[in-house]
Amino acid sequence: MSVQPILVNGQWRASAGKETFQAVDPSNKQPLAEKFPISPWAEIEEVIQHASEAAAAVRGWPGEKFAVFLEDYANRIEARAADIVAIAHRETGLPVEPRLKSAELPRTINQLRQAAASAREGSWANATIDTKSNIRSMLGPIGPVVVFGPNNFPYAYNGIAGGDFASAVAAGNPVIAKGHSSHPGTTLLLAQLCLEAAQATGMPAGFVQLIYRTSHADGYKLVSHPLIGASGYTGARHTGLSLKEAADKGGKQFYCELSSVNPVFILPGALKERAQAVVDDFVGSCLMGTGQFCTNPGLVIVPEGPAGEQFIAGVAAKFEAAPVGTMLSGGVEQNFRAGVAAIQKAGATVVCGNKPADDKRYCFANTLLRVSGDDYLKNPHGLQTEAFGNASLIVVAKDLAQMIAVAKTLEGNLTGCLYTDTQGSDDAAYNQLAPLVREKVGRLLNDKMPTGVAVVSSMNHGGPFPATGHPGFTAVGFPASIWRFAILQSYDNVRAHRLPPALQNKNPSGKQWRLVDGTWSQADVV
Repeated sequence: MSVQPILVNGQWRASAGKETFQAVDPSNKQPLAEKFPISPWAEIEEVIQHASEAAAAVRGWPGEKFAVFLEDYANRIEARAADIVAIAHRETGLPVEPRLKSAELPRTINQLRQAAASAREGSWANATIDTKSNIRSMLGPIGPVVVFGPNNFPYAYNGIAGGDFASAVAAGNPVIAKGHSSHPGTTLLLAQLCLEAAQATGMPAGFVQLIYRTSHADGYKLVSHPLIGASGYTGARHTGLSLKEAADKGGKQFYCELSSVNPVFILPGALKERAQAVVDDFVGSCLMGTGQFCTNPGLVIVPEGPAGEQFIAGVAAKFEAAPVGTMLSGGVEQNFRAGVAAIQKAGATVVCGNKPADDKRYCFANTLLRVSGDDYLKNPHGLQTEAFGNASLIVVAKDLAQMIAVAKTLEGNLTGCLYTDTQGSDDAAYNQLAPLVREKVGRLLNDKMPTGVAVVSSMNHGGPFPATGHPGFTAVGFPASIWRFAILQSYDNVRAHRLPPALQNKNPSGKQWRLVDGTWSQADVV
């Protein structure tokens, strides 16, 4: 079969790369027929040049132009939903319902539309006007953005359709999408729709481009290139850190989501009050999507004693009874097994699972591990190894003081949760634990498992290292996610007619919020 084309400067064309790869159906371990190219550096550099030209072409464009493009694209995805779901199911093994059709694809469409609304309204730019000094500032586009899509979200984080893509476009930046090898066909179809939308709405030829794969060395050159503004990455910690190091050396912004074990503290009152409900919450969260979520609860701290043992037994029984889901790829399964082995080596013992489940597909038994609080504190770093998949480690803490000690060892995480009773018996313990967990996580939850991310403006899908590369930003939620792909631009005594519309005295939309002499306002400047 012929090799699939890449998208360069508004045209589908054959890659100059001689090496190819194929996606694999994880449900049967069989390679899919389509072949995709690995782009050589000369081709990547050409893509970068076209993106830079597109950035110059759209400089100064109103947010309305980008909003129209994003909305047109969202509509095209919605119209082709059945085809998009079918190909992603084949490439990832993720279930059609509810995951792909009713959850992730609608979320992706919603993200594009929310980004469009933010671009149109304009308040994301934080326009600031000081009339006394006549200094005015706002956030503006940073330049071409590279987006690396991950394996576990073929739509919502896809390099040419996901949240990073939508945020970069809303800020007025061209996007170079780097597809993921697990679902290149899905990315190709999305890119076809994206190009149709770009052409229908008058975007420059190089505004959206797609390559599927590069060598590691070329990836480092890409993120550090002088013409690149920033990169967004979701994926494995080791790869992300290597790319970040290259970007840092080049003085380029690199926003990365790397790894997280998402600790959950279950306090005694909660177990006494509703033990079975907490078991059900945890099992549902941990095994959802075969545990292949960045917010999967991988570390659970329970109190020592009969209630804690009852919780562990209840979870183990459900783990053993639940069907074993399909993993995204052979690499995911291999890394998962290595993670479980590393947790055992660090001192944990297996409660259930830790064995092959079906050699005809990529999968591994639902696995539960445990360790005492004393042993955990001897090796907290090793026992926070991420096993990305359907596994979790339970730490049995002998008292509140040991829970506090565990909390103090936590690395940075996307989320942290505390389960408490409703009658107040856990309040004192919560008041001691919550501040410690709060400083280690991006999102703090109470009586709710962390799996799932709401696309709302108050969401923080970020956190301290190593959850992400920068604790001050989120990959989900508008307008905050847009700020990653913007720079602060200040204008000092610039004549009024030369200012960007957002900084002129008249509010360009009448709806944009601007900070005028220290007060947020939608009014014109008098």
